Amino acid sequence: MNSPQDISLHGFSSHRVSSQSVSSFSSAAGSGSASPESYDLIIRGRVLAQGSIAPRVVAVSDGIIAKVWDDPQEATAVAAAASAAQTIDLADEAVLIPGIVDTHVHINEPGRTEWEGFDYATRAAAAGGVTTVIDMPLNSNPPTMTVEALNIKLDAARNKAYTELGFWGGVDSSNIGHLKPLWDAGVFGFKCFLSPSGVDEYGSLRYDQVRTVMEEIKSFGGTLIIHSEDPDELTAHAGHIDQTYRSFVDSRPGSSEADAVAQIAKLVAETGCRTHILHVSSGQTVGVIADAKKSGLPLSAETCPHYLTLDCNHIPDGDTAFKCCPPIRDKHEQDQLWQGLADGVLDIVVTDHSPTTAQMKSGPLATAWGGVSSLQVGFRAVLTEAKRRGFALPDVVRWMSAGSAQFVGLNDRGEIAPGKRADLVVLRPDESFTVHASELLSRNPISAFDGATLDGIVGRVLIGGVEPAARPSNLITRP
Repeated sequence: MNSPQDISLHGFSSHRVSSQSVSSFSSAAGSGSASPESYDLIIRGRVLAQGSIAPRVVAVSDGIIAKVWDDPQEATAVAAAASAAQTIDLADEAVLIPGIVDTHVHINEPGRTEWEGFDYATRAAAAGGVTTVIDMPLNSNPPTMTVEALNIKLDAARNKAYTELGFWGGVDSSNIGHLKPLWDAGVFGFKCFLSPSGVDEYGSLRYDQVRTVMEEIKSFGGTLIIHSEDPDELTAHAGHIDQTYRSFVDSRPGSSEADAVAQIAKLVAETGCRTHILHVSSGQTVGVIADAKKSGLPLSAETCPHYLTLDCNHIPDGDTAFKCCPPIRDKHEQDQLWQGLADGVLDIVVTDHSPTTAQMKSGPLATAWGGVSSLQVGFRAVLTEAKRRGFALPDVVRWMSAGSAQFVGLNDRGEIAPGKRADLVVLRPDESFTVHASELLSRNPISAFDGATLDGIVGRVLIGGVEPAARPSNLITRP
């Protein structure tokens, strides 16, 4: 059985090639043959482009996809004539896909670097086929609520990012009315909580404060992203949490999410602020979002691998690796989330990767840290369940690459087409591996997917047409 991490902690080098991922890798530079065109890289084989997988040839120059040839005869002729510094012929079982764009990741540096950190997170991301990561404003400390805090984070990340890396800003009562400078500094939008965030330095907002924030963000064309659980309902259901996961689910019912989103939709209707609902966990919420979208509101929503693939009724008692907020729910709720994706009500799938230390994850279910670590395996977990449900690789890539890139305005990636970034992944989608948490590249080897058998071996990863490496140029701002 293959290991999930084809790329090791020390495996990012310009010469490393997995023999299982490509059938040949040859140098065509300096051959002396006449060529009408010259490229840095040519890739030949099965390629996912324009929503379908077919034999194609992809040419890359200066980190950008220069051409994609769809006609097999033309592609063969052009590829034979053109020169390239490198040529990759994909193995028969491999497919070239655009890199995954994960817009919901908690890296926790600076301030809580022992929880994860930029180097560990982005290496794990690349090993899982993720080529762009957008970091959340918490649980780093200071949280990204000021330009000064953003600059501290940028300095911390400058020589540690192995993928493209951008940043969300945050908002609580401390910086209402002062968001524009952070927007101008390049954050992708602003995150708020309706209920306690879990860390003391990041507060929550009342609904009236959310309305004020929406008006402010609407004034400069920004985006508000919201952790939507109604605080009054959480208080009302805060009964006894024992070691059964079901007791934890009952303390944060789906109605608390759905009712909160209904209130948010009303505020969106009043203000016109572009708003995004984070980590939808409940089928009840899907219906609320569907109604809001039918009304033409600028509302979008995401869900996550753990909600789509795990079932609360099969989580072992006391296993805190599965604890997250909102919680993983039952199979019936999960079915409704998949239907929401099929219907276009839910727009994207992102990990909400939220790691911490073993100490923070220890103890009773009631007090252990809530967060699922899935950055390296989330894409493959979704692919595996999607295939089981009758979806296909192009669907998953649409939800986790093209859709998420479009959501944050990164229109230069998310598909294999001329003019797009050469953020590319060689994937063997029909080969399986077993997840071993101890072998994952995150700093702390804790995973709700430990022991799972998943489809999709990630072979070669290219970011801007080259192997992943820690580069200051990987830090990105909102376009």
